[in-house]
Amino acid sequence: MIFTKKDLCMHLVSIVYVMLMTLKPLAVRIPSEVEQEISEIVEEEKVDKATIVRNLLEIGLAEWRKQTALDLLQKGKITFAKAAEVAKLSLWEFADLVKQRNIEWVRLAPEEVEKEFSEASAAKHK
Repeated sequence: MIFTKKDLCMHLVSIVYVMLMTLKPLAVRIPSEVEQEISEIVEEEKVDKATIVRNLLEIGLAEWRKQTALDLLQKGKITFAKAAEVAKLSLWEFADLVKQRNIEWVRLAPEEVEKEFSEASAAKHK
């Protein structure tokens, strides 16, 4: 059997992952459509089912953390720095995510915007 670089890399990643993480068993019932998709991914990636499911869970959890952080930030329930922490991203990575998803998180009343603008203009002309 001939292995590609991708196969070897995926296998190495799996080995390192298992060595670094304590793996706990998880039983879950899934729809047959999801099982079919997982089987297709297994065939495509040439990796065992458990590794594929772990990878998909990690991707899903990462997306959940990002979306939760964005939602909390947009609702004004957490600071920008705390949202980046919830998302497990650096401040710069989180700033890029906020920009990519067009999240509005700074809320100022029109009077506040006018006041800020006036103060900034006054400071500029001094």
